[in-house]
Amino acid sequence: MRIKACRKAHFNAAHRLHRKDWSEEKNIQVFGKCNNPYYHGHNYELIVAVIGEIDPETGYLIDLKVLKDYIKTEVEDYLDHKNLNEEVEEFKNLNPTAENIAVVIWNRLRKRLNLKYDIEVTLFETPRNYVVYNGK
Repeated sequence: MRIKACRKAHFNAAHRLHRKDWSEEKNIQVFGKCNNPYYHGHNYELIVAVIGEIDPETGYLIDLKVLKDYIKTEVEDYLDHKNLNEEVEEFKNLNPTAENIAVVIWNRLRKRLNLKYDIEVTLFETPRNYVVYNGK
């Protein structure tokens, strides 16, 4: 029997949607206000889901305290109150869209979690705009 266990988290970060290889006009046309050269910020809400089999000994899929600790070190400590474009290595040459941020989070957590688990990352950039990434 497969089950999904989830943990919610939160972080604040600033970014600018911008491609260095595009003209200013094209960046403004495609990214609009999100291309502000002085950046803009979001209060990101994150849901990390771990999917797998319940351990018959513990009754857990995963100890959620362990998941909480991984999210703290790999996501919150790493991204919270950062300018993603300027301070986060993965975004030096990668546009920090919600989609790309979710993939970066997934990759960082994938390295920490046992491969027996599937992982799904849901990232809310605003209460109405969110992306979901499961590694596929």
